[in-house]
Amino acid sequence: MSEENKKTSEVQEEAGKEAPESEAVKEPSEGSPETAAKEPEQKEEAGKPQKDTPEEDAKEGKSKTSFFGKKKKDKLEQQVEDLTDRLKRSMAEFDNYRKRTEKEKSSMYIIGAREIIEKILPVVDNFERGLAQAPEGDAFADGMQMIYKQLLTTLEGLGVEAIEAVGKEFNPDFHNAVMHVEDENAGENMVVEELQKGYTYKGFVVRHSMVKVAN
Repeated sequence: MSEENKKTSEVQEEAGKEAPESEAVKEPSEGSPETAAKEPEQKEEAGKPQKDTPEEDAKEGKSKTSFFGKKKKDKLEQQVEDLTDRLKRSMAEFDNYRKRTEKEKSSMYIIGAREIIEKILPVVDNFERGLAQAPEGDAFADGMQMIYKQLLTTLEGLGVEAIEAVGKEFNPDFHNAVMHVEDENAGENMVVEELQKGYTYKGFVVRHSMVKVAN
């Protein structure tokens, strides 16, 4: 070969080496194997659930609230409220029981005291009958009068009071009418005479007054 042919072949070889480096990288076509391998990966990413953003979480939180905008109570809060309500009810019931018991005790005390006073009143009546027949200036009668007054003072200190009758309008709550008389001087339905004194104990009638009433 001549020297010119050798130079020509060397130039062609050098051009062939540079050509692959200068060629642009071709993208894989739709039907190529590389594209087919990427498609399942894209589908898997599309099928994965997307993470909720803070705004979406806030919306979901609002949706969990009740109709009136209040958050639903959890089991612990509901249990605390139930126990608190039960405690309040128990305290109220105990307070009512205490008041009722005190009232019953007070009523029992009054009933017991009334029974004792009823048994003492005949003694007071006998004092009055005896003193009404005693002569004036008798030392013994004067001594009995002092005992009688002391007894009345003691009863008054306990809450026993005599019922007013003569000159008062007849009241069936305090008076027991055993006789009716015609009296022009007295008003109608007025008490003109007391046959037996009546007494009350702390506002409760122990014994009604036995009286005569004018028609």
